[in-house]
Amino acid sequence: MNDATPFQDSNSLIGLVEALLFASPQPLSISQLSNVLGISGEETVKLLTQLESEYIHSNPPRYLRLQKLHDRYQLTTAAEIAPAVEKLLGLESSGRLSQAALETLAVIAYRQPITRPQIDAIRGVNSDGVLNTLLRKGLIQELGRSEAPGRPILYAVTTEFLQYFGLNSVDDLPQWNETETEKTSSIGINYTNDTSS
Repeated sequence: MNDATPFQDSNSLIGLVEALLFASPQPLSISQLSNVLGISGEETVKLLTQLESEYIHSNPPRYLRLQKLHDRYQLTTAAEIAPAVEKLLGLESSGRLSQAALETLAVIAYRQPITRPQIDAIRGVNSDGVLNTLLRKGLIQELGRSEAPGRPILYAVTTEFLQYFGLNSVDDLPQWNETETEKTSSIGINYTNDTSS
């Protein structure tokens, strides 16, 4: 370890990681944390893993969770206390998502990054309206543009998506091992009339 931080033992470093994640308004990468901590990326990953385990297995329970998306980490509250957090912050219920929105989210979550033409091909319907709704709700984001003809926008899920569904990472999604046809039917895709958002 170099002189970047006075914290020497593992417990102090875990506490420092927690404080940095709490203080940051944006999710942090391994390299950002490593630079501040003055340790290797591998050591930083070990600290994050240990912190995550402490949150999950603590007794009494701690209702913080470590959330990972696109190799960036942030602190969030546990899904089971969402009603209390919403009450504290005066948030209205976010409402239920339509079947079309859920289908589109499933396609994006499992295939990200993905373009609208690719989403349309899988769903069998135009997804413009649904994508606009999901963007407004902050559940998906634009990641850039594809190198395909026309350079269509690439979409991926956001940390808000993870929070909405109570996930710590997209790795927590159920495995998708079916054939292509089974995948399509398993997310309830309607090819004929569901274009609502």
